[in-house]
Amino acid sequence: MQKHFYDVIIIGGSYAGLSAAMVLGRSLRDVLVIDSGEPCNRQTPHSHNFLTQDGKTPAEISALARQQVEQYETVQFLNGLASKGRKVEGGFEMDTRDGEAVRAKKLMFATGVKDLMPDIKGFSECWGISVIHCPYCHGYENRSKLTGIMTKGEHATHFVPLIFNLSKDVVFFTQGKHDVDPDFLKKMKQKGIEIIESSISEIVHQDGYMREVILKAGKKVKLDALYAPVPFEQSTDIPASLGCELTEQGLLKVDMLNATTVPGVYACGDSIIQFRAVAQAVSSGNIAGAALNRELAMEAF
Repeated sequence: MQKHFYDVIIIGGSYAGLSAAMVLGRSLRDVLVIDSGEPCNRQTPHSHNFLTQDGKTPAEISALARQQVEQYETVQFLNGLASKGRKVEGGFEMDTRDGEAVRAKKLMFATGVKDLMPDIKGFSECWGISVIHCPYCHGYENRSKLTGIMTKGEHATHFVPLIFNLSKDVVFFTQGKHDVDPDFLKKMKQKGIEIIESSISEIVHQDGYMREVILKAGKKVKLDALYAPVPFEQSTDIPASLGCELTEQGLLKVDMLNATTVPGVYACGDSIIQFRAVAQAVSSGNIAGAALNRELAMEAF
């Protein structure tokens, strides 16, 4: 691709990025979407809680979204991985790992986050399939099943009641030392929730569907699903290299219109939202696209 100056470069072409691209394409903006084709939910069998798309695979939703966005002639796609960005006169320049260099007046980051997996054999293979992070995304499909919960601290007091609403066969894993409130632990026991302090060392599974977990103490516990929120980091350090601030949670800091702390740079999707879901990503992309288009219109008027 020859070097070209765009109105907007969108880094990330999954749900949020495509949503923003549609808004901008419909506003006649010259847009380039750079995408590596590896969304964070690529292992997830089905997506839920998204009206008109409930139960579809993530790949089906993205393929249809891209097909619809491609109808707008001012939106172009570049299959690749953005590697470096810099401020230049009149906007920004973005390099890709394949040696492309493209420029735009504005940037939009829809790059998502990278989940940091614990050192548990079988965990990453089950991630998004039977090791899950969200009762709204996966809870209905795992209702009334043998369910484990692996989390710590204040998060447990928020998380456990949501899971207990969906299944009464619940085991809570503290993974050794923990800081869960003692009164809440007592309440869990009163509800019949088993508390296991020995750490999980392995998840036995078939094609990502767990059968049981093996504890470091050697005991085996049969499970169908394990809720295990994991820490994360930004998928790319390009926003930080441009000066974009992060929140205490490690998300890109944005205002109500999804503008970052760097003028001309917007963000949307999982990189800015703690509640991760396809519907939320699409919504944030729509807001960011409209806000960025307004900024361009005001500057040109």
